[in-house]
Amino acid sequence: MCKDCGCSITEHTHAHEHNHSHKHHEAHEMLHHNPQLNDKKTIEVITKILDKNDHEAGHNRAHFDSHGVLAINLMSSPGSGKTTLLEKMHDIAGFKYGVIEGDLETSRDADRLKAKGIDAYQIQTGSACHLDAFMVHKGLHAMDLEKIDVCFIENVGNLVCPASYDVGSHLNIVLVSIPEGEDKIAKYPVMFRQADLILFTKTDLLPHFEYDIQREKEEARKIKPNVDILEVNIKDEASIKKVADWIKFKVEMR
Repeated sequence: MCKDCGCSITEHTHAHEHNHSHKHHEAHEMLHHNPQLNDKKTIEVITKILDKNDHEAGHNRAHFDSHGVLAINLMSSPGSGKTTLLEKMHDIAGFKYGVIEGDLETSRDADRLKAKGIDAYQIQTGSACHLDAFMVHKGLHAMDLEKIDVCFIENVGNLVCPASYDVGSHLNIVLVSIPEGEDKIAKYPVMFRQADLILFTKTDLLPHFEYDIQREKEEARKIKPNVDILEVNIKDEASIKKVADWIKFKVEMR
């Protein structure tokens, strides 16, 4: 069983593409906390699965690189504003982008993006609480990478599992919204430790919540001192432009 979410760990097949890409030390940590799994055969199977996913993630990165595309993994709780940010950024971003969209069910988010003229591919994971490298591989081949500068991988809404799985992205952006309440960063440090950029979203709601945003920023920098942080109010185009400019800078750096 997955130490984070309890979902089954099985080998990749055409019928079941839910692969877990824990790093090797995380696999051993899982076995330490689940003694019933701690046998040679189980370790060999898990290691084989991790190797396959890591290999596929490396292939995804190489594929993005060969097309000059920057891949960005977007992670957050459900409802933090990932899709809305992508919608709003479309008209002001100084780069072209597409989106590989992950949700358990429906194609609603991809449909929203397509309505804005954004190339989007929907992945329905079923019961899987995160995307993995094999799912993203399928998505990237469904997109015209020659026409975009950035490919966003909008992960399943979840503050736990997506941070543990390499999907082949170059950068990670993590969103945390004001209505979620304080201490999400302290409670879910793995997610924020992986972040290259943290976005505090829905900041227009700060007057209505007891939320010390400065303290939360300090908490984030305790976990990752060099992380970049921006505040986003989806009604304020200037705040969205700052996010777009950060991404454009990363594109130009390549």
